[in-house]
Amino acid sequence: MVYFLSFLGVGFVLGGLAVASNPSPYYGVMGLVFASIVGCGWLISLGVSLVGLVLFMVYLGGMLVVFVYSVSLAADPF
Repeated sequence: MVYFLSFLGVGFVLGGLAVASNPSPYYGVMGLVFASIVGCGWLISLGVSLVGLVLFMVYLGGMLVVFVYSVSLAADPF
């Protein structure tokens, strides 16, 4: 169990680094989704499944709306 939690912790940090280090929003959102899934998996494995699921819904819902907005602004030539 300790190895699994360590693996999820490392995955969360790597997902955060993927979001921060990618200048393109297309690849940054993939890191965001990965970090969100791993972070919520970490919370679920610690026993707070409701918090993990609510965080997953709110975090991905809000951040994906921001992603779609930024992509639409980047695609607009004017």
